[in-house]
Amino acid sequence: MNWLELDRTYCWHPFTQAHTAAPAINMVRGQGSYLFDENGRPYLDAISSWWVNLHGHAHPVIAQAIADQAHQLEHVMFAGITHPPAIILAQQLIARAPKPLQYVFYTDNGSTAVEVALKMACQYWRNQGSTRTRFLAFDGAYHGDTFGAMATGKSSGFYTPFTDWLFEVDFLPYPATWDGHHPESIEKQALDALDVYLNTYGNTLVAFILEPLVQGASGMRMARPHFLRKAIARVQAQGIPVIFDEVMTGFGRTGSFFAAEQIGLTPDILCLSKGLTAGFLPMGAAIAQPHIYEAFLDNDIGKALLHGHSYMANPLGCAAASASLQVFDQEATLTRIQTLIQIQRSLLNTLAHHPAIRHTRQCGTITAFDITTNDSTYNASAGLWLREKMRERNILLRPLGNTVYLLPPYCITDAELHSIYQHLQEVLDQWSTSSTITTSTDLF
Repeated sequence: MNWLELDRTYCWHPFTQAHTAAPAINMVRGQGSYLFDENGRPYLDAISSWWVNLHGHAHPVIAQAIADQAHQLEHVMFAGITHPPAIILAQQLIARAPKPLQYVFYTDNGSTAVEVALKMACQYWRNQGSTRTRFLAFDGAYHGDTFGAMATGKSSGFYTPFTDWLFEVDFLPYPATWDGHHPESIEKQALDALDVYLNTYGNTLVAFILEPLVQGASGMRMARPHFLRKAIARVQAQGIPVIFDEVMTGFGRTGSFFAAEQIGLTPDILCLSKGLTAGFLPMGAAIAQPHIYEAFLDNDIGKALLHGHSYMANPLGCAAASASLQVFDQEATLTRIQTLIQIQRSLLNTLAHHPAIRHTRQCGTITAFDITTNDSTYNASAGLWLREKMRERNILLRPLGNTVYLLPPYCITDAELHSIYQHLQEVLDQWSTSSTITTSTDLF
């Protein structure tokens, strides 16, 4: 059997209906903004391989750091043992994180970073003799696929088979905005709803969790910083922990190193993953403020955070993450990000006039729009059709339903960005004149 036949026989792919899905692409190599299949065909990676790749595929500095570390120490348990890569990375993260975040708890991925943050918040109250039972999240939030993360994201519509097993979470209206949209009234409604909620349930609330500035998987829905600042300030004024899920928004995606910088308030716990290792290795982290950490200090082992993963603080992952932060400085990545923002803004403004799309929006290097159609489900035909048409043009996109977004690696060239938007223009022209659409059915 060839590679694709072996794949069909042995591999179970995520967010895919295997019975109807088209064959996967067999990628064998990556370099810069491109991935190459088994026939040497290049594909421009316009979504950073599910938002993880920062500096380009197979970046030599990061690859070398992993190789060097592999010859020293590949892994050791992090319970009762430490090692320089973990210490160095924690110090580097805290140096860049909003003050007064200070304590790094390593995890395996974004979902587990969220999971441990939820557990931190629960036990924070219990260790102080207070039993609280409610969590608050935004409507449409997506925080991962473990059970706690699913509970806080169940309004996103991804978790229907598991509804009966998820704990109760309260959801606050989310005032999504886009270009030319003035959401003052819905922002006020959301804040009014929050005031009523806090007056009623504030003394039973464990924590408020949110994706700052951009809700990713629910369709790149964006909220304005000053609204989030007002909402978060209300919660923190009552001493309730706020958790920022920056799994997608961290490491420059929104234009600042962390989205928290634009909001101007520091979360009690900050969750990171995806870009943490620049796409090289799976890794996550939950970073806590001192008052959260100190609530776990006691002579009683039962008040410790009894949570961990075999591969947490993996030295190879730590080395990759440290090297990625080094690349930020060596390549002036934050300056390059500002250039990418300006180029994309100009290109998106031009595309916004196309009759097949609406609700164009941008936050940092993330741009998005919705294809105009009556089908808004996550296996909507328009998004899937566009994905296949762009793939034929050697560009990798993965629309969220009918929401098309670009989230490119920072190494992408100006010419490559222009090419993506030009191809989008041409494919949307096709969509406008097509009468029959046939697609496979896989999502996300």
